[in-house]
Amino acid sequence: MSSYKAPLDDIRFALFDVLDSEATFARLGFADANRELVDAVIDEAARFAETVLAPLNKVGDEVGCKFDPASGDVAVPPGFKQAFDQFVEGGWTGLTNEPEHGGQGMPAALGGVLTELVDSANLAWGNFPMLSHGAVKALETYGEDWQKEAFLKPLVAGTWTGTMCLTEPHCGTDLGLLKTRAVPNGDGSYAITGTKIFITAGEHDMSGNIVHLVLAKLPDAPPGAKGISLFVTPKFKVARDGSVGERNALRCGSIEHKMGIHGSATCVMNFDGAQGYLVGEPHKGLQAMFVMMNSARLGVGVQGLGLSERAYQNALRYSRERLQSRSLSGPKNPDKPADPIIVHPDVRRMLLSQKALVEGGRLLSLHAYSLLDAAEHEADPAARERADTLVSFLTPISKACQTEWSIENTYNALQCFGGHGYIAEHGMEQYARDARITTLYEGTTGIQALDLIGRKTAASQGAGLKLFLGMIEEFAKAHEGDAALAEFIGPLRAKAAEWGKLTIDTLQRAASNPEELGAASYDYLFYSGYVVLAYWWARSVAAAEASPRSQAFKDAKRETARFYFARILPRTLAHKAAIDSGAAPLMAMPAELFGD
Repeated sequence: MSSYKAPLDDIRFALFDVLDSEATFARLGFADANRELVDAVIDEAARFAETVLAPLNKVGDEVGCKFDPASGDVAVPPGFKQAFDQFVEGGWTGLTNEPEHGGQGMPAALGGVLTELVDSANLAWGNFPMLSHGAVKALETYGEDWQKEAFLKPLVAGTWTGTMCLTEPHCGTDLGLLKTRAVPNGDGSYAITGTKIFITAGEHDMSGNIVHLVLAKLPDAPPGAKGISLFVTPKFKVARDGSVGERNALRCGSIEHKMGIHGSATCVMNFDGAQGYLVGEPHKGLQAMFVMMNSARLGVGVQGLGLSERAYQNALRYSRERLQSRSLSGPKNPDKPADPIIVHPDVRRMLLSQKALVEGGRLLSLHAYSLLDAAEHEADPAARERADTLVSFLTPISKACQTEWSIENTYNALQCFGGHGYIAEHGMEQYARDARITTLYEGTTGIQALDLIGRKTAASQGAGLKLFLGMIEEFAKAHEGDAALAEFIGPLRAKAAEWGKLTIDTLQRAASNPEELGAASYDYLFYSGYVVLAYWWARSVAAAEASPRSQAFKDAKRETARFYFARILPRTLAHKAAIDSGAAPLMAMPAELFGD
């Protein structure tokens, strides 16, 4: 049976020792987010995750959501609604939202901690509140005053939930191909008609209304992506005064039968002249969509982190308990018939890989959320712009790397169990199945890679990269004479220089051959991710040494950092070699030679 214990010690280390979040919160104007309050929030979130959500994880996987074809209704797994009611009653849905809409106004970084705890405990359940956050952000940014008044308060309160309705059966990444139409009704509303697929939490029985944010095209829309508009289209009609009316002309057509996240309702949504309202300007829906998408992408990165953390915890426990063979250097438990498998080098390789990617990834995520806070609350406009540029650069890295690492981590965790990991009893195979979707929804890994090298690097002339390289150099200069960090500073500086040159060389090749960007994108993404984590591991060692924490804690951080630099960071060598090989090995072969 799988278990989960919130990793509060490491979360607090990341938040307070490495990121110095208490001082940051104070500087950014979060007057209430002092250490005492933040600690209390984290403790209570951990209790909810461990005692309410974690026990429902297996139920959600085994029972799943149930669809009624006659009514179009979807019933969530047993216990899910009761857990959501407790979540709402506890005020968790509004933790980071604006007080003017009923939220508590806490920092996004604290929301990132809550997200990790929820997703480690029960990823499928966590999908229901997650999409509401993106809907709130889009309406806050682009909604009319009456829309904010009518929709934001119940969304923030959790009495309503939200969705993003983007994908269509023929149209995924290329949204310019979408067919959903919006026709003016003559009263300021629009009739929305079309079919959307893969809609997370599109239908369920946990909230009183579901607010769909739908991409559609107006009759006079220009062709392609420039003709997309965004519409707020609730399950039950909402008037301008906020009153709720009759059922709207939309319903769930079916739910998907999936490899994992069985407790999450993934819906086909049919809109048949449903009443909706334009959000933002006509034909400018992509701008609002990216507000939702970027929020969701950071959240999905944390989903990968959460699954990795829970899988690692169980693999570590099992590796300490499972007796199998003797240590190669002689028995470690001579009074037992065999040694625990944690004595074996290959098991340690798997465990240390998980530990290094989880603890480093936690800092990557929390730093990104901290940048969201800075981009909104820094007093200096230039500082806000720098934070926004940097978080935009790090978002595809966080989303793609952490979700792909969750595949690796859940695989390694399952492998530690051997054959026992493959059967359902221990819960490890569920994590491996659940992790797979995180690399796909909210933009596949390939899309994140193109976003990083295209929009976030080439189009911006490397603005975000320059900022991160500046962070590395600032840290390296601050510790130039620190003998305790010398083993990390030199390699980190070398990788930073190589990262900069690799970027310039790739962009120069792309100037004469556009295929070079696409050919380099995947490897550039992971090269970037491994260097980013190298920076956070060096920072972790420095922060641990300066902290009052136990010597055992400090030793664990240093040894894990050494493992990362020795065994994981060298993966950049293969990624660099692939990038340097150029586009020719990928593009030279005619399509017909791939086979019949």
